[in-house]
Amino acid sequence: MERKQFIEPDKTVRRIGIMGGTFDPIHNGHLMIAENARQQYGLEQVQFIPTGHSPLKHKQQITDALHRCNMVSLAISANQWFTLNTIEVSSQEISYTFHTLNKLKELYFNAELFFILGADSLFDFESWKNPELILESCSILAAYRTHQRQNEFLKQIEYLNEKYPGKFYPLDTPNLEVSSQELRHRIQGKQTIRYLVPDKVDAYIREKKLYQRDKNSPLLRNE
Repeated sequence: MERKQFIEPDKTVRRIGIMGGTFDPIHNGHLMIAENARQQYGLEQVQFIPTGHSPLKHKQQITDALHRCNMVSLAISANQWFTLNTIEVSSQEISYTFHTLNKLKELYFNAELFFILGADSLFDFESWKNPELILESCSILAAYRTHQRQNEFLKQIEYLNEKYPGKFYPLDTPNLEVSSQELRHRIQGKQTIRYLVPDKVDAYIREKKLYQRDKNSPLLRNE
């Protein structure tokens, strides 16, 4: 991909990256995407925002917000540009992205906000609630990996930028095949997750006995 497709940072304006997700658990793929976004787009910081009451996961069980926030804190502790934001888990409202970003835009009214998402979410973006309101508050950095439907990805970026001019930008990231769902399955199958998550997160999961199949696995709740 040619460099000209990336936007150069305006050093007179604060740039804040927003990375939302269930983070159940957070893993090295999340961290890699966030760090590449920070470096490629000159972000002053990246805020990790664990999902509170997700409209998409109401039929699933997710780990209690206390554990998910603790794992994020442990995962990002070594990176001075990463921070935890509990704006969603501290609220009783449904965690719609447009609503969260509107609150953040009011809080950081002199900053540019960049919402970081993966390629799969890019293709689903128009099905999100009030996508046009999301784009009033931020631009989108969409992560892709070279072997994952790259041509389709670039066409989708082009299509969305025709509809919402100058709002979508590609984020080039290394390949790291890992997902939170896969990690939960590995833990349930008593397989190692070492090197897929930060060591502190691995230790926390084992200490708290998270994601185990037995009835004593703590603090799972329906969303």
